[in-house]
This record gives sequence, C-alpha cells and structure tokens, in this order.
Amino acid sequence: DLTVRQVEYLNSMYGVDVPLVLMNSFETHDSTAKIIRKYRMHNLTIHTFMQNCYPRIIKDTLQPMPSGPFSPETQEEWYPPGHGDVYQTLYSSGLLENLINQGKEYVFISNIDNLGATVDLKLLYHVVDSDTAFALEFVNATKADTDGGLLVEYAQNPKVVEMGQLSKSEQGDFRKKFVRFNTNNIWVNLRAIQRLVAKEDLLLDVISHERVVNGLKTIQLGTFAGGAISCFASQGQSVLAFDVPRSRYLPVKSTSDLFLVQSNLYSIKHGNLEMNSERTDSTTPIVKLGQEFTYVEDFLMRIPHGVPNIIELDHLTVAGDVTFGTEVTLKGTVIIVANEGSVIMIPDGTLLKDKVVTGNLRILDH
Repeated sequence: DLTVRQVEYLNSMYGVDVPLVLMNSFETHDSTAKIIRKYRMHNLTIHTFMQNCYPRIIKDTLQPMPSGPFSPETQEEWYPPGHGDVYQTLYSSGLLENLINQGKEYVFISNIDNLGATVDLKLLYHVVDSDTAFALEFVNATKADTDGGLLVEYAQNPKVVEMGQLSKSEQGDFRKKFVRFNTNNIWVNLRAIQRLVAKEDLLLDVISHERVVNGLKTIQLGTFAGGAISCFASQGQSVLAFDVPRSRYLPVKSTSDLFLVQSNLYSIKHGNLEMNSERTDSTTPIVKLGQEFTYVEDFLMRIPHGVPNIIELDHLTVAGDVTFGTEVTLKGTVIIVANEGSVIMIPDGTLLKDKVVTGNLRILDH
C-alpha cells in the first residue's frame, strides 16, 4: 500500500506515468493478483510477472525431488531461485522490451518490504547525468545486519559478497573488514540489462541453501540481484556504489522491524516514511523481540495500545511473556526478560531508561 501511494504521488506531482512492476513467485502470484485488484481505478499502471521455479535437489542422491513437471500439488518440491532472477525473467517475459518500446530508460529495483526504498530523484539524476548503467545503494553496516551482502573489491571491480557465501567462522572477520552493507536498492539502465542478458553475460554468483522437505535434506540454488554489479563492471559498463543514509534501508522482515516502523520514530507522507525530527540520533534503534512476539497476532496482543514512545531508545531486548501498557516510554538501553513461568506486564505510563527488568510483574483489575 505504501509503495502504491509513493508511485501515485510521483505520477500526479510530475504528470508522468511511472509503472509499478511486481515480480512474483509461484508462492505469491495468486495473493498479489487479488491484492492489486483494489488499485484498478487508481492513477497507476501495475505490471506483474512471475519468476522462474526450479526443482529441489535431494542432497544424498543429487537427483531432482519432483518426478514430473510443476503442479500445485507438488509445489513444495520446487522453489523460486532468489531475486537475482529478476533480470532474466524481466527479459524472457517480454516486459523488458515492452518498457523499452514505451520509452522507459531506467528501472529502480528494490525489495517490496524495504519501506525506505523510494524513488529519490537526486540519485536518479546523478545516474542519468553520469551515464551509469548500474548503481547499487549501500549503508554502513550495523550489528543488526546479519543477513545480506557487503561491498568488496575483487579483480579491480566492485563485488557484493553475501553472508551465505561464507562459513560461520569467516563471517566475523569479514564483517569487521568490510562495512558497506547492500540495501538491494538498484538503479539500472534497461537497455544495458537487455544487452547483457541477450549475450548471456549476466552470470551471477550462485548461493547454495539446504532445506528439509518431507523429511529429506534438499539443496536449492539461488542468486541475488545486487550481485549483478560485478557482471556489469566486468563487461565495461559504468557502475556506481552509492553511500546512502540509513533511512533508505528500512526492511520489515520480522515483528522487531514492524515495532520500529509502527512507532513514533516515523510518520508517513505520500507513502514515504520520515524520521521524527525530535530524534537527535540519526541511527535506528536496535530492537530484538523474543519468540513470543514472532507472529503478528501475538505481537498485537502484547502491544495492544500501540508501540511505546521510543524517540530516545538505543537498544531494546524483550524475552518471555511480556505485555506493554499504554503510554509507555523507553529510553537508552532497555532489557526486559520474563523467565520461564514468569509474566511481566509493563504498567501504563511507565518510563524505562537504561533499565533491566526481570522477574514477575503482573497487574490485574480489582
């Protein structure tokens, strides 16, 4: 919904027709089709296309798990190969050529769950003026950035290395040495994509993942979109690595992320999240909610009156059976741990600043 509001505002503000293009997998295609029906009367063109799917490989035999072609009944034996598939699928679907024929020159690619990924015209103008074929945005890595890629230089070209390509023992030293974290916000020239895919020069690094399906250990192979920066560079295309503020990387992949974006740290303007001017620290607080907050329904039940005031929060860790009252304020570093069998109910109007809360705290109506 926020992305739609962003693009609608862009179109109405400048009198243009910027389309929203959604890449789906077989897992998300039907639900996306239902959701976008409500936008049929909006000032917005929405295109969708479905990425490829591949058979899972049984680890012990290295044979494909499915015995026949893809079907809804056997879909758990198949998988979508990651967002690096966007270039090939955009090309093979015919949508890339369609956009070029409409006079479109650049595409901005981002993860739909990154609420900070907006069309920044200053970045676009710089990409266009410098005749850049591929530009990738990076932020300074924090302790919270445990799953993703870091920018390195390899063979005199920029390269993104994903944590999944490294062993656990290698990741610690690697994160200390390389600090520019990939946002997966990408600006690409459409004709450059067309040239590289047509010539089969867009050869992305492959990452192997193991999954247990129906009791069997399986292997699936995937690629990541940001990895294309080294492909473009090695083919003599102009590439850029942008250092951008943290506000352009606000992914919502967990309820800990949801806690942040629903708080008073942000307000929404034309579909964009804007940081509250009252926060003097430009960094985002680190929030770690325990397994009791994993599902959205549990999250909402434990924070029934909305997210506490966290304008001055640096770090929050919550574990165990914890519920927040109304008008709660958290500042500095706050750790709340309800051990097994314990319950903590943070009372209405509580102010916690640099505190550790443990034990039992239950408030009942008299």
